[in-house]
Amino acid sequence: MAGLEVVRLPVLSDNYVWLMHDAASGETVIIDPAVAGPVLAAADARGWTISAIWNTHWHPDHTGGNAEIKAATGAIITGPRAEAGRIPTLDKQVAEGDTVRIGAHVATVLETPAHTAGHITYYLANDAIAFTGDTLFAMGCGRLFEGTAEQMFANMQRLAALPDETMVYCAHEYTQSNGRYALAAEPDNSAIVWRMTDVDAARARGEPTVPTTIALERATNPFMRASSAAMLAERRAAKDVFTG
Repeated sequence: MAGLEVVRLPVLSDNYVWLMHDAASGETVIIDPAVAGPVLAAADARGWTISAIWNTHWHPDHTGGNAEIKAATGAIITGPRAEAGRIPTLDKQVAEGDTVRIGAHVATVLETPAHTAGHITYYLANDAIAFTGDTLFAMGCGRLFEGTAEQMFANMQRLAALPDETMVYCAHEYTQSNGRYALAAEPDNSAIVWRMTDVDAARARGEPTVPTTIALERATNPFMRASSAAMLAERRAAKDVFTG
């Protein structure tokens, strides 16, 4: 389905806020606004009216801009029902299988807990877009703050089953550090070697490395490639202390 434009907005030290605009309806959705000022300025610069905010989880670097953007625009805020008590600005609570819309474009809610207990992903199947928050990163996954390796393994398997061309819009620029660990975890994986050549060159130029795709993650992400929850747990523990 044509008509969606997704804009990357870097904020804080390594966060990305995503602005998604539907030309047909004129609607604009903000995904995980860490802050308000730069988001409002970016939308205004494009002549876009913010109609909604979609939160993937409760962490302040994903919800910090909610209240100010809502006050300025009247945006409807959607987020995980399981974390409603930690996101006081929510207007709409969603869970597995629920849908939200931007114009005629439909996003299905996938529950992807582990980083936080109620983390969700927004998947727009007809547009081949997934907003994965802090669950799936380029060559990485979120830390297991409130969940288990079994949950994250299930998440990785579920996301790996999405179509190859699905664009993955994650919330942080972690690719270079993730890739260094990926090389250590799978030193014989030539796809990781080639990808890191591109990633290092992009970062040297000050360029972003996301979005990524499901196909690329399936080939190079050591957490998506883990064969069991036990292997994912081992890799996650190793990554948590990795300094390479």
